[in-house]
This record gives sequence, structure tokens and C-alpha cells, in this order.
Amino acid sequence: MVMSMKLRPAAIAALAPLALLLSACSPTVTLTPAPDATSAACAEIIVRLPDTIEELPQRETDAQSTSAWGTPAAVLLRCGVDVPGPSTLPCFTVKGIDWLRDDTDAPTFVFTSYGRDPAVEVVIDSELTSGTSALVAIANAVGSLPAERQCTAAEDVFEAPEESADPSAEPSAGPSPSATPAE
Repeated sequence: MVMSMKLRPAAIAALAPLALLLSACSPTVTLTPAPDATSAACAEIIVRLPDTIEELPQRETDAQSTSAWGTPAAVLLRCGVDVPGPSTLPCFTVKGIDWLRDDTDAPTFVFTSYGRDPAVEVVIDSELTSGTSALVAIANAVGSLPAERQCTAAEDVFEAPEESADPSAEPSAGPSPSATPAE
């Protein structure tokens, strides 16, 4: 019996590197919670999230009101980020949800819900999955929050230019608020 007591600490010491190696492969994704992550509205969103996005399985995270999909993580979600005000970032509507798109780090895109409180941030690696598919997949969850504001198109703010009197004139091309967010 005394002999087994001496072997136990030695066995534990021998297994420690193996445990460290296995924890490095852990399915848990490390994220930082957003400032308003404890909001009851965020809890409503999190319980409504899909188990998969384009066959990417949902993974466990270590922060409240967060989620991730894929190995490696292709989609990251944080609820409770700062609610954005008016912005010069492009705004897209996907399944009734307005999203501001920051493509500063393309091909990784950051989408932040617009007009809903609390706001949801979704980071998408477009080399691993479609941004549109990810936003469509989480739309029902984010849509559980009522929209308080919506994106405004330039045409809504400024008067539309007068139609050309020349019927053969080509219409000018411009950005469309219904364009695909990121592929």
C-alpha cells in the first residue's frame, strides 16, 4: 500500500505533459466577453443559435454570451458589444437584420448588428466559410431582439437625381445596400 502511494505522485508527474498536450487540443475557444454580455437579451440570443453553420459544428467557448463554429474557428460571435451609432461603414440587410461590415482585416470580416440593443458582433473568416451563410444562419437568433433603428441608404438621405431626359443614357452604377456582405 505504501508503495502505491509513492507511485501515484510519480504517475501523475509522468502524465502531466500528456494532460497539457491534450488541453492544447481542447475544443474550447478562448474569447473575451463583451461589455454587456450579462444582458438577459444576450442569453436569449445564445440559446437560439444554430448547432451548425454550413456544416461547421458549434464549439464551446470560455466567455459568457459568445459562440464559435468550425475547427479552426471560422465564425466567432459575441453578444453585448457596444451599440454602434451612425457609421460610414457599409450596411447590409440579411434576413431582416441590419449589419455594419468592417473589412479592414479582409479576408476576415467583422459584422456588427445595427439598430438592436444589445449589439452582436460576428467575425467571419471568409476563406473558411461564406459570410452570407453565417449571417443567414444566426438571423433568427439575433432577430429575437426588436429593431429600434435601421440602416439608411444614401437615397433616403439625399434627394434622388433627376431622371435623364435622354432615354439612351446609361444609369450610373453605385453601391447597393442589398449587396452580398462577404463570400
